[in-house]
This record gives sequence, C-alpha cells and structure tokens, in this order.
Amino acid sequence: MKKRIVITGGTGRLGNELKKVKTNYKLFFPTKKKLDILKINTIRNFLKKTRANFVIHLAGLSRPMKEHEKNIKKSISLNIIGTANLVNVCSEMKTKLIYLSTSYIYMGTKGNYKETDPLLPWNNYGWSKLGGECSVRMYKNSLIIRASITQRPFVHKKAFGNVKINFMYQDEAAKIIFKLIDKKGVINLGGKAQTIFNFAKKSNPKVKKISARNKLFPNNLTMNLNKLKKII
Repeated sequence: MKKRIVITGGTGRLGNELKKVKTNYKLFFPTKKKLDILKINTIRNFLKKTRANFVIHLAGLSRPMKEHEKNIKKSISLNIIGTANLVNVCSEMKTKLIYLSTSYIYMGTKGNYKETDPLLPWNNYGWSKLGGECSVRMYKNSLIIRASITQRPFVHKKAFGNVKINFMYQDEAAKIIFKLIDKKGVINLGGKAQTIFNFAKKSNPKVKKISARNKLFPNNLTMNLNKLKKII
C-alpha cells in the first residue's frame, strides 16, 4: 500500500508544483475548508480520514512581506499558532511532519549558514517562521526544510545586485522535497550561491539591476548546502 502524504497549503504555488511530480506516494491536497490549520478539529479529522503517514506543511502567510509588519496578529496566527496546532495533532497521531521554513531566519551578514548556526531573523516574516520552527523542533518525528525558493520565471522587474542568496525555482525544489521526507532534523534547501540579479537574469534578461540598502535587506543570506548534497 502506498504511503499517504497530506499537503497543507497545497493549492499554493509550491503545492501546485508538488502535484506535477511523479511519486509513489498517495497525495492529498485539502482545501482550507477541509483542513484549516487554525481549527484543530479539522486537522485531526482529515488526518484520521486519510490515515496520513506524513504531513508536508506549506500553509501560512508569506507574501507580501509587508503584511507581517502591518498585521502581526495574522502573521502569528497562521505561521506560529497554525503550525503549533499541526505539531500537536501530528504528535498525538504519531504522524511525520515536514515543515517548510525559510533562509530568512538566518542573520544575513556572513552567508554560508549551516543548519547548526545561530539564528537571528531580520524581519517579521523570518520571526514568524522561526516561531513555527520552535514548535516543530519539540516533536522529534519531524523535518524542517529551510528553503530559499521562488517562482519561475522571476516575476520582478528589478533585482538586487548586492544581495547574495541560494534561490532555487519552486519546480526544482518540489522534485527534491519528496527525497527528503524520511529525514529528520533540519536541512537547508536551495541552489547556487549568487546575487539575486545574476539568478534573475537567466530567466528574465530584461531585469534591471538595483542595489539594496543594508537596513532594508541583508547582504548575504546564502546557506551551506553540504548536508543536502550528501542526500541527493
């Protein structure tokens, strides 16, 4: 019998990419009505109904980044409380939990961050994802994937030429995620370390090069990917 994976936030961009990947798992992509991370009974009922072996947790608030500064309540509810609700139910049902976090929880000054390095988010989005990580780390049957991903093609007309990062397109990340679900702990997930501009111009040759002010954006969010490379 195929092992079963429930994917929260499965109607989002990364969820849609996961749907395209050929896999031996049976996948479930519940709507918010069927599984609402803020309503613990809907989580419990759906996991029982599907007899899930794994949950890949994508649901939450990401863009726009300004929303995490303007609406702290919404950011905390979706990214921290919602994640904690999932941890509680997965722990209760002994279901493996895979949580999609972000490279934005690192300080962003020196780069080449390992999974064991100290964490200091530079914006509220990063803090909200780290808040989610705290509850996930308490549950040992879990995996945290600190991802540096974006949609294809690069959607912005401008890109920073003085900010280094490990961006990877969501379709590329989707193929890797299924290779990681049996792992535990924390794994960095991303692509080649380069400036955002150099990454963007490959899919959008007309992108304009601009500079980020240090106070508004860290200059080096690159992650060390040695752990990932040993797995894939």
